[in-house]
Amino acid sequence: QVVPCSWRSPGPYQLAHDRLVAGAASGLIAAGAALGVAELIAAFFPSVQSPVLSVGNVVVDNVPSWAKDFAIRTFGENDKTALIIGTTIFLFLFAAVIGVITTKRRIAAPIGAALFGLVGAASALTRVGAGPLAVVPSIVGGIVAWLVMDLLLWPPQAADKVSESTDRRRFLVGSSLVVAGAAAAGGLGRVLSGVFKVSTNRDDIALPAPADPAVTLPSGVDPDIEGLTPFITPVDKFYRVDTALEVPRVNGDDWELKVQGMVDEERSYSLADLLDRKLVERTITLVCVSNQVGGTYASTAKWLGVPLAEILDEAGVQDGADQLLSRSVDNFTAGTPIETIYDGRDALLVVGMNGEPLPIERGFPARLIVPGLYGFVSATKWLAELNVTTFADEQAYWRKRDWAEQAPIKTFSRIDRPGGLGDKVEAGMVAVAGVAWDPHVGIDKVELKIDDGKWVQADLAPVPSADTWVQWSYGWKAVPGSHNIVVRATNADGETQTSDRVMPIPDGATGWQKIVVNVT
Repeated sequence: QVVPCSWRSPGPYQLAHDRLVAGAASGLIAAGAALGVAELIAAFFPSVQSPVLSVGNVVVDNVPSWAKDFAIRTFGENDKTALIIGTTIFLFLFAAVIGVITTKRRIAAPIGAALFGLVGAASALTRVGAGPLAVVPSIVGGIVAWLVMDLLLWPPQAADKVSESTDRRRFLVGSSLVVAGAAAAGGLGRVLSGVFKVSTNRDDIALPAPADPAVTLPSGVDPDIEGLTPFITPVDKFYRVDTALEVPRVNGDDWELKVQGMVDEERSYSLADLLDRKLVERTITLVCVSNQVGGTYASTAKWLGVPLAEILDEAGVQDGADQLLSRSVDNFTAGTPIETIYDGRDALLVVGMNGEPLPIERGFPARLIVPGLYGFVSATKWLAELNVTTFADEQAYWRKRDWAEQAPIKTFSRIDRPGGLGDKVEAGMVAVAGVAWDPHVGIDKVELKIDDGKWVQADLAPVPSADTWVQWSYGWKAVPGSHNIVVRATNADGETQTSDRVMPIPDGATGWQKIVVNVT
């Protein structure tokens, strides 16, 4: 009689224990082998993703708003990494359970592996442009998982009368070989992905000089205060919040932007078409709606691009249209009020950032920027399509999840230094400093309240326009002890930042930031 590998343990308790260990280990090893092989296969096809990424993207697209907000609040810009790790852990746990069941029921291995393959394949087919090849990594990975579990737990030689040590040795040797092969396949897949995936040609792009350069930054725009956020955010420090688990890689030579919908004439533009135009450069602060009180999801850069109104005028916007639904190459959408494109603000179709082509993570080859609106309604990256429509007829990605339709950025202020309880502050003159913003409206004043004192006005550094944040500072004569510092801002329309604490979703957080400082 053929029996599953049990290492021939003598007692019933030990037998159950060994089955549990062998089954769980086999499941984990099978999952690793499946993912390694799937990663290797996916590397050979530019538009094909591994099962983990495919399933992760489905999770991102369908997760409730509260879960998305929790992930961003908890993990910050590492939320995608956390999702991938979480998906992988769940897969391994599932495989371990299947492995344990397989020690008693051999049929569990093919059933569990089939479920793995089907879920991965179905997830892969939900992606935009997915073809028949999209299911191959998941299907092959499922087959590999089944074979590995079956061979480890139900080996052909299981009926041989061998010693316990020999049986154990067979299991360990087989497991080691599979682990080594899985690691090699996964590593090779990572290496080859750089060879077979789309080449972006970003490094070959030469940006023209702007026909209309940005206003020169005024003297003193960047006060020399240690710990204060710089006025212009370096590219590698610019915040990133989006739905892409894998950053889209687009070749600029093949890229095309379509303008369609309620227009007199549908248009299309290549990257070369945009670079041949008279480009404008503007300094603009972007803010993510997920930014918490005191949060860092705001950054400022110099953007180079084409006025968005020019692009729409060339297509001819028809009467009744009130929404520009922008779509990315990975099918994310954002709905921008058309009136904000024509009300005088510098809404741009952007191709450059801080003097260089858009970085891949920031939207190469083109993205949108609309000053004064949160990014989820205005800042689509990896742009592929502009659809002129109405809010009644089309709902954007986050609007379908009950986020706001209209999302102007709220007046906000932040303390950069001192950094709170973890920052050592010595008695004497201390620079309290930070940033405040209300893009497209501007900041009129920033005030501080220290302990139970009166509100005092901070000094504001000059800014090039109302579309950027402003750096503020205040000289505080600190005395030993524990102190509370609160900040608030007033915009150029005379509206003071509210103290009411509201969470970011659905249309942006509100509230004053308060820090506690220990002075020695």
